[in-house]
Amino acid sequence: MRSLRETLIIGNKGIAAYADHAAILGHEKDDAEQDHSGSIPMVLEKYPDAKVVCTTKAKGMLMDLLQIPEESFQIVEDGEKLSLGDKALEFIYTPWVHWPETMVTYLAEDRILFSCDFFGSHIATSDMYVTDKCRVHEAGKRYFAEIMMPFRNVIEKNFEKLKDRDIDLIAPSHGQIYDDPKWIMDAWRGWVVDPPQNLVVLPYVSMHESTARMVDHLVTKLVDNDVRVELYDLTVTDIGKLAISLVDAATVVVGTPTVLAGPHPLAVYATFLANALRPRIQYLSIVGSYGWGGKTVETLSAMIPNLKVEVIDPVLCKGLPTSDVFESLDKMALTIAAKHKEQGFA
Repeated sequence: MRSLRETLIIGNKGIAAYADHAAILGHEKDDAEQDHSGSIPMVLEKYPDAKVVCTTKAKGMLMDLLQIPEESFQIVEDGEKLSLGDKALEFIYTPWVHWPETMVTYLAEDRILFSCDFFGSHIATSDMYVTDKCRVHEAGKRYFAEIMMPFRNVIEKNFEKLKDRDIDLIAPSHGQIYDDPKWIMDAWRGWVVDPPQNLVVLPYVSMHESTARMVDHLVTKLVDNDVRVELYDLTVTDIGKLAISLVDAATVVVGTPTVLAGPHPLAVYATFLANALRPRIQYLSIVGSYGWGGKTVETLSAMIPNLKVEVIDPVLCKGLPTSDVFESLDKMALTIAAKHKEQGFA
């Protein structure tokens, strides 16, 4: 099976006479990340007169990452246009979507936005255009959650740069072409700006059933108080699914036993992920068990400097949970429900 690089070269056979323009890469590979740019040296070797169209920041990064010579670059400024004859490409800087040098390209004559990572999804299919919106919506939300969520604030600003342009097609660097782009733009806008929902995300791991019993009880009480819960057993969870849930969550409760005086490694991983992705959660707590002591709460609390959350009093028990522990979990459920209601989370 031939490589994707070989496929690229085969697909570009016959354009040598126009190589000064045909191999310009600005509208297809709008950032320096290697999944976008890795074939550029090979293309330049085949078409040595071609230019890499990019931002100033991308130039420096590509010289570092791929050792592309300085004379191979053509720098474009934000809003600059490049004539292709009867059409023109407009380059729009969209930094931190999701690399600092990212730009998108707009072809006004055909109303096409070449969006780079903006509106992307990780789908591999022979269908060039979106044929299953439900599948793409989930894949797109996962892509947003795993890659874009930490940059919500700057993405909101970049949305403003696109609002006055008529867009009939969006061609992202990842995933299929959107020939009905409004729905995916609306979805992304919601993921960026909508407030959290009345949702508790509860990733947990249990070793000897103590933590599992606590989690089961808490879930029941939350549901009894009209709070939606999404539960993740970290021993089997697809971590991308957990990331998707964090997009909408108002509260995260981590369930963990104590292992070697601290939280279980899977709970550490989930907490690290939440801190790195920076979801808009408002509340955080911990439930769990221990045998003789430890610093589970202190360890997990120190791992979330990026999360601007209110910490709800954790509930930990020694050994199996008692009636007093279950009563404390009831109070936690009531507290979470009251806080969600107070904030108007629906």
